[in-house]
Amino acid sequence: MAVDNEKCYQIGTYSVRVVNTVGAGDVCAAVFWDGLYRKLGIEEVLQRAAAASSIKVQTPGAKKGLPDNEQIGKFFDEKGKKAEEIIDKIENRIYDGIETKKILQMVFRELSKYKPAIKHQIDLRKALSLMQPQPDFERFVQVLLSEHGYEVSPNQIVRGRCGEHEVDAIAAKDGQTYTVEVKHHYKHHTPTGFDVSRIARAVFEDVTEGYDLGLNSMKITQAMIVCNTKLSEHARRYARCRGIYHIGWSSPPEHDLQTMIEEKKLYPITYLKSLKPATRKSLASAGIILLKQLTQKKLDELQKETRIPRDTLETIIQTAKSLLSENK
Repeated sequence: MAVDNEKCYQIGTYSVRVVNTVGAGDVCAAVFWDGLYRKLGIEEVLQRAAAASSIKVQTPGAKKGLPDNEQIGKFFDEKGKKAEEIIDKIENRIYDGIETKKILQMVFRELSKYKPAIKHQIDLRKALSLMQPQPDFERFVQVLLSEHGYEVSPNQIVRGRCGEHEVDAIAAKDGQTYTVEVKHHYKHHTPTGFDVSRIARAVFEDVTEGYDLGLNSMKITQAMIVCNTKLSEHARRYARCRGIYHIGWSSPPEHDLQTMIEEKKLYPITYLKSLKPATRKSLASAGIILLKQLTQKKLDELQKETRIPRDTLETIIQTAKSLLSENK
């Protein structure tokens, strides 16, 4: 968004796979001011800045992936051409009084022509909300942390000064050891509240005091909360004040839950749009919670464990492979 003496200019963002957001804001600002210096129009400047940021976030590290004008132009042309084609097609079919829902359905159908696998997937945030809190989402978080370099001990009972605590995981990385509190919401717009932060801190304090008294052998250095939604503002302030590390939707900005999932392609099976609840339950009962697991197991073994018809499994596996291939 930009504002001058005459009007407010606003553009959307490009859909890309986010690897790392470090440096994206600096790149955006640099390209924006460069465009103004070269006396380009405000709308073009904004579009080029958004394109530059989109290129940057697809590359790990602060210095790698810094785009030049040629890369920006190529990215802008490719994305812009597709967007204009879709807009032209939809504009010709819109009529007075059409519902927004129908417009979105048309957009979705057109997008699927450019990226066929998109018709088989649902929104990642919604997919996470469809998981069962226990044991599926807890196990999902444990695998996610492990894939990102944490040494994870799942479902531990730790004795504190005042009592025993069942924690969802103990995770260690870079000299820090965390008690992990996993929180899941079926409604993905529901914020994770203050009580979760308060309980995480209380458990951390009691376990730490238990260690000091020789009641347990785990030297915990910090509490961690992992959830599929955002923290409420009250919970966020408390977590920041009490030094509680939080991984959730859009938090922390440089490495949030979505980024962690996409970096390792750890999409849950609920990401499949066509997966029926009964099939999902059968897969989860067999310990299958990730699309990767579907593609790594042998078909005969998978059928034996899940009792799902062979032809159904073949379709599911092929769809999973397609999604994993396109979400690069």
